[in-house]
Amino acid sequence: MDFSLATWNINSVRLRIGLVERFLKEHQPDVLCLQETKCPNDQFPEKAFRAMGYGHVAIHGQKGYHGVATISKLPFEDIVRQDFCAVGDARHLSTRIAVAGRKVRVHNLYVPAGGDEPDPEINPKFRHKLDFVEELRRTDANGEEGVSALLCGDLNIAPLETDVWSHKQLLKIVSHTPVETEGLVTAQEEGNWTDLMRVHFPPEEVLFTWWSYRAKDWATSNRGRRLDHVWGSADMAPALSKVEILAEARGWEKPSDHVPVIARFVL
Repeated sequence: MDFSLATWNINSVRLRIGLVERFLKEHQPDVLCLQETKCPNDQFPEKAFRAMGYGHVAIHGQKGYHGVATISKLPFEDIVRQDFCAVGDARHLSTRIAVAGRKVRVHNLYVPAGGDEPDPEINPKFRHKLDFVEELRRTDANGEEGVSALLCGDLNIAPLETDVWSHKQLLKIVSHTPVETEGLVTAQEEGNWTDLMRVHFPPEEVLFTWWSYRAKDWATSNRGRRLDHVWGSADMAPALSKVEILAEARGWEKPSDHVPVIARFVL
């Protein structure tokens, strides 16, 4: 059975619902994980998703900031909302689905951006980010017996040298500092996760999923970063058939600064 999962930091789901509808119509993932929905639960455009055939909607939102949502053609067996760092932010949502006789836990995450100054002593936003990644180490791909796992979302860290447009120039820029990249790799290793994007694309290949709004011509300058990720438990890697990064979505009208990533499996 074919199964597909997409992740996308949409930067306001209500503002860009038309772009989401276009994406779902053209690519039809079974599950879509959205981040930075910026929408309280009672104002989430759930009817629009149901009208497109996505009858199962799990949301964890708040007014104006953050927020994650998981949209699915497949029913949820459960829904879990974790309060990372106990600060009340809507940054995590997990659901369990059944596909091809297999149970799969899907974690949808929005890691804090961390502000501009990469010093936790003077920048509380960066301290929060590091604490969040530290807590992420306890999210285990093998945490449920008999359940496979996927973890996706805007992790706001580009861990590899080939995940940024210039490794040397970004070493002191938030999202690619050594303390962040090492922390994320540690969380991945201790949680028994496999970086599925790098299963499909070799580590030496340059990959970007985000291009700043500050760039006048994002495509020509191509100063991107891979901030969006798809991880999986070890048993999901052999089932991976393809990963697509929809870079053209960055050029859509009034786009998010992130683009969708689609992971396709044969289960």
